[in-house]
Amino acid sequence: MSKIRFCLLLFWVGGVLHAAAGYAQSPQKEVTRQQLAWFSYALTLKLHPKWSLTSEIHERRFLNPGRQHQFVLRSQARYALGENWEAAAGFTYFLQSPHDPSATQRLVVPELRPHIQFNYSQAIGRAGITHRYRTEMRFFRNTSSGELAAGYHHNFRFRYRLGLEYRLANLQERPLKLKLSNELHVNAGRNITYNRFDQNRIYTGLSYALMPNLEVEAGYLNWYQQRASGHQFYNRHIVQLAVSHKLDLTGKRKNATEQETR
Repeated sequence: MSKIRFCLLLFWVGGVLHAAAGYAQSPQKEVTRQQLAWFSYALTLKLHPKWSLTSEIHERRFLNPGRQHQFVLRSQARYALGENWEAAAGFTYFLQSPHDPSATQRLVVPELRPHIQFNYSQAIGRAGITHRYRTEMRFFRNTSSGELAAGYHHNFRFRYRLGLEYRLANLQERPLKLKLSNELHVNAGRNITYNRFDQNRIYTGLSYALMPNLEVEAGYLNWYQQRASGHQFYNRHIVQLAVSHKLDLTGKRKNATEQETR
């Protein structure tokens, strides 16, 4: 229980710092507030007791006016290291529309994003604590005069996410969970001058297992991001709806192998 209290303390400290950064006033500071909705679907295939493959699709939209902000395809292979540790490597194809939903120029800029990741998880009674460490290399398509140009430029980004989930109850023998997370993003690279701090994301939501292998989750995310200028920020209020689907193929592989050996 003391570990849960410690995680809650970290969430509280992160929330205080997040709020202080968001609402601190200075003569030069500019904060743009936006409302969005994020929808996602994730499919995890368990291929082996230690190996799995996860593929995701994300649609992220502004609410006022209603326009696409980002479209994301991500896939990663995951390997169980043991002692509650997991390693992953993957790739993201990212389409970035203008950050201003009212912009008349609607250039969509591709981004290619390979990453490596380590996850650590532990169960404490009805609660679970997760730590996610991710390093990304981000390749942005070049632009010129409002059009896509040849080549890419790149930078690195480091991400750490602390997560806490707590089983509130069982509804029809399936778990209803409260989920909290706080994630910090830090930029690195020669093109980064004023925004080493990239963004912070605080999330709270509820998840419910509709089936043993199918979970739906709804929540709220506050996304606070520093722009490249250093004095301009985005404060985004986001409602999220996510569906997670898991398929265990290890049994099918075992049965197929047994049939082949007969």
